[in-house]
Amino acid sequence: MRSILSRREFIAQTSLAAAAGIALPTLTSCVSPARSRVRRPAPSERVNLGVIGFGTIAFSTVPNFLADPRVQVVAVADPVSELPHYGYQGEKRGGRLVGRRVVETHYAEQQPGGTFKGCRAYEDFREMISREDLDAVYIATPDHWHCAAALHAARRGKHIYGQKPLALTIEEGRRIARTVADTGITWQTGAQQRSSIHFRTACELVRNGRLGRLAGIKVGFGSGHKDWSGLAARQQPEPVPRELNWDLWLGPAPARPYAPALLQLNWRHNFDFSGGYLTDWGAHHLDILQWALGTDDTGPVAIENVVAKLPPPTALYNTATEFSFEVVYANGVRAHVSSRNRNGLLFEGENGQSIFVSRGILESTPDELRRQKIGPGEIRLYESQLQERNFIDRIYDGKPTVSPAEVGHRSIAIAHLANIAIRLGRSKLRWDPAAERAIDDAAADQMLARPMRRKYAV
Repeated sequence: MRSILSRREFIAQTSLAAAAGIALPTLTSCVSPARSRVRRPAPSERVNLGVIGFGTIAFSTVPNFLADPRVQVVAVADPVSELPHYGYQGEKRGGRLVGRRVVETHYAEQQPGGTFKGCRAYEDFREMISREDLDAVYIATPDHWHCAAALHAARRGKHIYGQKPLALTIEEGRRIARTVADTGITWQTGAQQRSSIHFRTACELVRNGRLGRLAGIKVGFGSGHKDWSGLAARQQPEPVPRELNWDLWLGPAPARPYAPALLQLNWRHNFDFSGGYLTDWGAHHLDILQWALGTDDTGPVAIENVVAKLPPPTALYNTATEFSFEVVYANGVRAHVSSRNRNGLLFEGENGQSIFVSRGILESTPDELRRQKIGPGEIRLYESQLQERNFIDRIYDGKPTVSPAEVGHRSIAIAHLANIAIRLGRSKLRWDPAAERAIDDAAADQMLARPMRRKYAV
């Protein structure tokens, strides 16, 4: 059994929260990263996990943690207590109280008496991290909170599963990757396509030259402003519901009046909180592009032929509704990314050969190409069957996950660069992937970072 006393001593030594009347610290008062804070449970011990944000994505991912007998979900934090209109059709309720019910209902089913009351609900995740005996956290917040939440948790030695996209900006992604490396925590990016046999097989075939010289790559995913919550029409300011701490929900983002159209996943359509479909799906398919090309530790040298439809900057939903651009690599390989391409990735090679991959789909020309085996001495890519389980495995053994922070950063940087070009009206943006700076474009460089609201800055 775990020593409760030693763990309490550990928390006392590493947390800035104190007992009896001492205020919870702000993000700006975090202590310096230290590898000595990182704890890896013994094989006989469970991983105590805290969930940060219980909305749409949590419904499909938290059950994977609950189903792992090595994990104990002990707390859920969300500035929403409980509200409707979550889910991809507005069909669910979300918030910390919903999350607590999901967790406790699952564990109750494992108990002889059918009851369980061992998951706490917090409005502020910083309080949860300071008070709970956590080994790890799962960050499932809107994108604008990813960096601050990650840095806050990493500096306290918590292992982190961070939902995609890794961060809101390139600068925030670099800060996450650097802090993960400095602290030595285990990090998993929620780019779950790397745990799919279809995507891994496609990438192995490409990496091992089964197509010969790549003649072209097409990447496709959605665009527009989908009304997931059913609240898109309510864009004017309204009184803040008592179930919502609006200021905390905004966090590092600029202050603005509450409007129902911004919550429950529709926040993806506003640049203060996300990057639209380009960062939503780009975090998946551009990640596979990087994997297939073997460029996980670098990136393209240019974004070219950029064309997009962009609403006025003052619109509540101001992300691109259509887009098309080419991702250009130093070796001359080009990938055409468009909201009009078929959803997935098409790799075209010599002699009419091709491979197409998407979720649950692996096609090739000729058909037998997709069935070819990877032989001894050829490139074999990291095999993972479930993103959440891989994360827990790596907490125990300290080895790299299938989607480390650096990989997640490099993948989403492509989407961020495209958004920068689109917002600046550029048809082309040259990029130095080593320095992570635009070439001869000061305006683009200025968009690599965004200021955090002082109250929540880290």
